[in-house]
Amino acid sequence: MTIITNFLFVPANRPERFEKAVCSGADLICIDLEDSVPADQKYSARDSVMVALAGLESTKTAVRINGLKTAEGLADLLTLARAEHLPSIIFLPMVESASEVEIARSILGNRINGLIPLIETVKGLRAGDDIAASDGVTGMMFGGGDFSAELGTKLEWEPLLAARGAFIMCCASAQVMAIDVPYIDMGNEDGLAEECARVKAMGFHAKAAIHPKQLQVIRKAMSPSEVEIAEAKAAIAAYDAADGRAISHDGRMLEAPIMKRYRRMLSAAGNAKIQKQKD
Repeated sequence: MTIITNFLFVPANRPERFEKAVCSGADLICIDLEDSVPADQKYSARDSVMVALAGLESTKTAVRINGLKTAEGLADLLTLARAEHLPSIIFLPMVESASEVEIARSILGNRINGLIPLIETVKGLRAGDDIAASDGVTGMMFGGGDFSAELGTKLEWEPLLAARGAFIMCCASAQVMAIDVPYIDMGNEDGLAEECARVKAMGFHAKAAIHPKQLQVIRKAMSPSEVEIAEAKAAIAAYDAADGRAISHDGRMLEAPIMKRYRRMLSAAGNAKIQKQKD
């Protein structure tokens, strides 16, 4: 499985930016038909996306359509259903029930590799377990911008901590990738790195970016560090030498659940290295 730690949003009404986004080094680019496109440009943006998909590498391309409760979202979905070339992943915004995922899945079938619902409302979060477990869902994204607006709070760490915690439980229960909201202070690299460290510690796998200069910080923060890799290798070696029995290692208890995390970490690090070599 390809490991994704970051992806870059690019507005669908700016086709001249598509190739730049591809060359940015992002693990995945997400062409956005929703928030970044004005209402009077939805139709032309949709046409631009259909043309662009023929020349883009599908495995590194996603499209965020408009919400399926809107006419534009339904038009996006039906247009994609008729398209010869599709992206690897479709992002579904403002999802509040598993039925929305079922609609997208029934229309697109197996022509895409995955659906990623965005949880952006309290109602959506309360239905998060069912949404995450829906057929075709490979990940979910926490839409902190709309969520904070509904709560009447700032898009900051503390006001959204409880919501992030509930969201990550939904993803973990269904064993799907958890993606965090973009960090909107584009000039604050230290703040971005700190927030990445926090969401990584909570169990998030990736973080979205709204500018290419954020990608390097996100990749470094979200990927296993050299210290973490060395720690995992040493722990696995000690545990295997003990024939899988619970042991004390460097003052810490090693047992099956702990080792599961270490092995996942090494798998992620190995896949990230292979992907970097391909890039």
